[in-house]
Amino acid sequence: MKLKIFSILIISLLFVSALSCNDSSKRSRKPVAKISITPNKKNIISGDSINIHISVKIKDGELEKSDLYFDNELIKTSKEPEFNHRMRFKPTGKHQIKIVSTKTDGVEGVNFQSLEVVSDIQPEMLTYEVINTYPHNTEHFTQGLEFHNGILYESTGENGKSGIFKTDFETGKVLKSVNLENKYFGEGISIMNNKIYQLTYKSQIGFVYDLNTFARIDSFTYQTPQGWGLTNDGQSLIKTDGTEFMHFIDPSNMQVIKKVPVYDNQGPVQYLNELEYHDGYVYANIWTTNNAVKIDPKTGKVVSKINFEGLLPVIYDPQKPIDVLNGIAINDENGKMYVTGKLWPKLFEVKLIKKDQGSH
Repeated sequence: MKLKIFSILIISLLFVSALSCNDSSKRSRKPVAKISITPNKKNIISGDSINIHISVKIKDGELEKSDLYFDNELIKTSKEPEFNHRMRFKPTGKHQIKIVSTKTDGVEGVNFQSLEVVSDIQPEMLTYEVINTYPHNTEHFTQGLEFHNGILYESTGENGKSGIFKTDFETGKVLKSVNLENKYFGEGISIMNNKIYQLTYKSQIGFVYDLNTFARIDSFTYQTPQGWGLTNDGQSLIKTDGTEFMHFIDPSNMQVIKKVPVYDNQGPVQYLNELEYHDGYVYANIWTTNNAVKIDPKTGKVVSKINFEGLLPVIYDPQKPIDVLNGIAINDENGKMYVTGKLWPKLFEVKLIKKDQGSH
C-alpha cells in the first residue's frame, strides 16, 4: 500500500514538473521588445517631438504583429520586427508606453517604459504689495477661505475646533457659524449653487450645507486618503489631496470627472493646499511654504509663482503660536485678493506685482 502511494506521489511530482517546464519554456519563447526614445533626456518638455524606436527579438517562430500603446490607447500596429513612431507629447505628467508583441503561435510578450512630461512654460515670478490689513481670529486654523457676495467664508481645522464661519472681514465679526463633530478635522470649502461644500482631512467624507441656514443637507465620500483644498470653476468642484493632482468633481453626483496633474517646468507640484478659482485660473498655497502658484486648470501648467515671504512679521508668543500661510480669497465684486494663515492675527489685502517691481 505504501509503495502504491509512493508511486502515485512520484508520478504527480513528475507531472507538475513537466507542466512547470512547459510554462518556463513558453515564457522563454515570449517576444522581447526594446523601447528606445530619442532624444534621450531626463524630462520631456510638453510639445517636444519624440521618436519611439521599437526592436522586437524572438528566439523561435515568427512575429505576427506588435501593438504600440500610449497610456493604454492603441496608436500603432506593425508587422515588422523594427519600426519607428514619432509623436508630440502635450499632456504633462507621468505616462506609459506599452508594446504587446504577438507571435504566429499566439505567444505574447509585453514590455513597458515610463516617461514624464514637464511644462513648457517658464512661470512668471510674482511678489506682492500690501494694500490693507484686517483682523483675523487667532483661534482659526484656516483651511478654506472664500468670498461670496462680498462676505468672507472661512473653514477651520483641528479636531474639536473645526467649523465654517461667515464673517464681516473688515471687522472680523462672525455672522454665522457651524461646528464639525470633534472626530472630524475640517479642510477646504467651496460655495456653489447656494451650497457650501466642505472636505475633511483623513475621514474621506465631505459635507454639504445650505448657504443661507448653514443646515447640513448632505454628505459625500471620496477615494483619496486625504482631502485638502477645494474650489470650483462654476461647473465642477476642484479638489486636491496633497499630491500633484486636481480632481474635477461633478457636484450633481460627486463623481470624479477627470484628474489633472499640476506641473511646472521642473516637475510635479505637490502639497496644493487652500485653493481659489478666479478668472479662469486656480491659485493654490503650497503647504509649509510662503509660496503660492497660479495654475491653468485646463492643462495643469503653472503659469506664475508667488512669493509671500515676509508678509507676516515674525511673531513669537508661546501662548498664541502661529502656523503656516494658508488662505487665498478673491472678491469677485472688485477683484481684490486677500491672504492669511493658520492662527494668523491678520488678513491681508494684497496686490500681485512682478518680482522686479518690488522686493519682499
